[in-house]
Amino acid sequence: MPDAENSGSGHPQAKRPLKILIGADTFSPDINGAARFTERLAAGLVERGHDVHVSVPNTRYKKNPTHTEIIEGQPVTMHRLPSVRWTPHDWLRFVWPWRSKHYARKVLSEVQPDVVHIQSHIVIGRGLARIARKRGIPVIATNHVMAENILDFTTMPPLVDKVVLKLAWDDATRTFNMARAVTTPTRRAAEFLEKTIDISGVIPISCGIDQRNYTADLSPRTKMNVVFVGRLTTEKHVDVVLRAIASLVPELDIHFDIVGGGDQHKNLVELTEQLGITDRVTFHGRIPDEELRGFLTRASVFTIASIAELQSIATMEAMASGLPIVAADAVALPHLVHDGENGYLFEPGNVEDLADKLRRVLTAEPAEYSRMQQASLEGVKIHDINRTLETFEKLYRNEPLD
Repeated sequence: MPDAENSGSGHPQAKRPLKILIGADTFSPDINGAARFTERLAAGLVERGHDVHVSVPNTRYKKNPTHTEIIEGQPVTMHRLPSVRWTPHDWLRFVWPWRSKHYARKVLSEVQPDVVHIQSHIVIGRGLARIARKRGIPVIATNHVMAENILDFTTMPPLVDKVVLKLAWDDATRTFNMARAVTTPTRRAAEFLEKTIDISGVIPISCGIDQRNYTADLSPRTKMNVVFVGRLTTEKHVDVVLRAIASLVPELDIHFDIVGGGDQHKNLVELTEQLGITDRVTFHGRIPDEELRGFLTRASVFTIASIAELQSIATMEAMASGLPIVAADAVALPHLVHDGENGYLFEPGNVEDLADKLRRVLTAEPAEYSRMQQASLEGVKIHDINRTLETFEKLYRNEPLD
């Protein structure tokens, strides 16, 4: 299949609006890449004139009546299903798996969509795919999941984890085989999925970003502010960044802003104290989008040490803010960060390499720093949200991709 990630954009053709049901296991008020993409997808489709319904877990074990929520400034019809919290995780909630098909039947009967777009194969998407297929409703599936990430929260022995992992990917194969098309955010993520399970023809479609919402400050930097935005979980490896910052102090007058919350917050605060850099690091927790965009505008460099990114919306937001990026050379991050162009890649987990790459950016001559800023701004253009929405519209209508 063609690489839709780089498909062109243009004015949408005047066609009959679609009724689209999106199913996801994570959504607002959750804060993570998959949830943010689903919110932007739903809102973008509404803005383009479609009737969009979203089926997601509720914030409690009670089914909310069908209602409208304002998502990204757009009215979206919500179907929030009874859910329970996964206690090893700080916020994750899920629908009981054995109830997923029951809820799928009810929501599909109520909505009667033209197409179903699932955002994961785990619970809600799994149920929707099976019932939609029986009813002859086309299914589009997007994978945001690396099952290995979930193992941090199973609390089971490693041997059992391996068995669970195999079963999870086997079930993913069965679910994806029910879809008319399977997508994932980047070409590398598509290759990862094709190598992991028995599937081919996975289509890379960027999660997309509206660059107009972000402001780049192209004036010379007078301070050395490093920023990270994301969940504070083990696969993000924020500890690696903290150790790199510590190795650069007092050589450089650095301040590190950490935006986001997660189960590793306490451990990272303790590590900051052990490293003796508490006066150089600020944990901001979860903050409103407007405040987040301000941090990105004012920062000097964005860094991410994660080894489990299928794309990284936070990195795209930093690029749209005109920041050089220092990122781990892992999974899909090299798709966004071109070494020596809009920043640098470092060997995953290598504190010395990360420190060296941060030093290069923070001590770059003004012309070199400006060149990296411009490269980020140019590089993020292909991830325009309108390209993403147009590509999904074609998949929903079973039209050929450019």
